[in-house]
Amino acid sequence: MNWFHQQVCLSGRWRCRLERELLPWALKGVELGDDVLELGPGPGATTDLLRGRTQRLTALEVDATAAAALEKRLNNFGVRVVHGDGAAMPFPDGSFSSVVALTMLHHIPTTALQDRLLAEARRVLRPGAVFAGFDGVGSLLFRLIHFGDVYTPVGFGPASVALAVCCAYLLGGDACNAEPDAFSGRADCASVSFWASLAARH
Repeated sequence: MNWFHQQVCLSGRWRCRLERELLPWALKGVELGDDVLELGPGPGATTDLLRGRTQRLTALEVDATAAAALEKRLNNFGVRVVHGDGAAMPFPDGSFSSVVALTMLHHIPTTALQDRLLAEARRVLRPGAVFAGFDGVGSLLFRLIHFGDVYTPVGFGPASVALAVCCAYLLGGDACNAEPDAFSGRADCASVSFWASLAARH
């Protein structure tokens, strides 16, 4: 992550936008349940906001330094921080009531790894669970912010983002063996939110 990108993610302005706009917008009407897995929390701005929405929160972070820093900071707040790869999650099948991916999918190096992460999210979700989140829409500005970073946008417009995120594995792909109960995508000019509720059976 380049210096400018780090400053944005650590800024009070970004945290304020997450708290007041993006998280309420993305999770409107979504029941996360009692045991939530957050993918790619980074410095933990979203983790801080998710803590009050569930009884148990696990944060899975691929970067060892970021995971250690987050674990140290949240040591007394009941958050389990795990250093691991979202494309090969160290959790049993059906572990979580929801999985959330909050502006992190574009940090995954390839679309193949994005697909593997989505398949793994499907695997660790309970029957009847929810996958939800939001990400930036591919654009020149988004690319400039990520200059020198990993940058693999999941789409170039609201429809393609929502479909790419949810359809491949949560809505009937090869790795999915259950029908979805519901799917929704919402978009503004710069980002898209998505959620898929899985059927209450495998």
